Amino acid sequence: MDIRILPADLSGKLRAIPSKSYAHRLLICSALSDKKTFVRCAGSSEDIEATARCLTSLGAKIERAEGGFEVSPIDLLSPIRGSTLDCGESGSTLRFMLPVACALGAEACFKLAGRLPNRPLSHLEEALSGQGCAFSGQGSPVLSSSGKLKPGRFVLPGDVSSQYISGLLFALPLLEGDSVIEITGSIESKDYILMTLSALDKFGVHIEFEGNRLSVKGGTGYKSPGEVEVEGDWSNAAFWLCAGALGGSGVECSGLNTASIQGDRAVLELLKSFGAELESRGDTVTVRPSSLRGIEIDARDIPDLVPALSAVAAVAKGRTVIRNASRLRMKESDRLRSVRETLSALGADIAETEDGLVINGRGRLRGGTVHSFGDHRIAMMAAIASIACEGPVTIKNAEAVNKSYPHFFEDFRYLGGRAEEA
Repeated sequence: MDIRILPADLSGKLRAIPSKSYAHRLLICSALSDKKTFVRCAGSSEDIEATARCLTSLGAKIERAEGGFEVSPIDLLSPIRGSTLDCGESGSTLRFMLPVACALGAEACFKLAGRLPNRPLSHLEEALSGQGCAFSGQGSPVLSSSGKLKPGRFVLPGDVSSQYISGLLFALPLLEGDSVIEITGSIESKDYILMTLSALDKFGVHIEFEGNRLSVKGGTGYKSPGEVEVEGDWSNAAFWLCAGALGGSGVECSGLNTASIQGDRAVLELLKSFGAELESRGDTVTVRPSSLRGIEIDARDIPDLVPALSAVAAVAKGRTVIRNASRLRMKESDRLRSVRETLSALGADIAETEDGLVINGRGRLRGGTVHSFGDHRIAMMAAIASIACEGPVTIKNAEAVNKSYPHFFEDFRYLGGRAEEA
């Protein structure tokens, strides 16, 4: 699907979609718990459906109900073995479910699509291999696991993917003995680890986190609270908040927890630094345009914000420098390259560095034709960048938004965007 957008300001109010990151975590905890759980989640996406599909393959029963998911748990004493877990293109699903399947001794096959077979996994495989598991098919569309995970000491780097650590945190409480996760080097995206610990805590699994060490008691078991709710997603709301900074009379986004563990709530302070006008009332944040100026951004803990913030930087007066974003090269696309190529095609002055971007704001962009690179965040970035363009923007393969935000273009039009299939 190609989308053609005519320049127009966005204004109005939307409710944030449910957090994909929280949805993954709460669905997994529900499927590993002692009884049925209702996961309140007003929406879904390809990635969330991938996690639900994989949990079903292991024996959970997950049914769509009004306002969320009804999850009947896996029989942990007799999980389905030898099944295929279809992860789609969801890196979170794979990295979370691989340790869980190993802890259950499920000996599963993982079906991987898109760039997922080539995205980093070796550190997690090595950690699991050292404790009773084996793998075959690395780098191919089908990855197979065998053996059963044993408790013990697991060592993982802190600067590759916090999802490795989260995957182990879901799995280790299922084992009989105690375990320790030691994180080497600096911990990047620590907030995502804290998000996992928060989800586990809701299900009665309490893990000690001191320094770079996580201590996990085995055999504790997951205890369902009966109902849990997925909070609003700061990562996707960031695109609307950045759109509010680019033009129009302001964009309001409700359903956001300003005290959230989600690290991407940092978009508020960053937009303030750019010079945008912000107002926060309860669960609603409003952003209005003002005189924008370039800033310095350390993306170490907020890599998913880089595309949305880059669209703002492309028109902010002066220079914006984004650093510590090298992990973006391992996303659905090489996201540093795809951000640069996309914004350059629209007329931005942007250069790529080894671990970031340097953007010299131009006030206005010209428009043009760009490709999503199969990356949901690139498609959304191009859409909001159209606000600052003199001419139309055509996005090829715009259906990439389905990965996290299937009705993105409906909401875009609701706010006054002029987008139609090309």
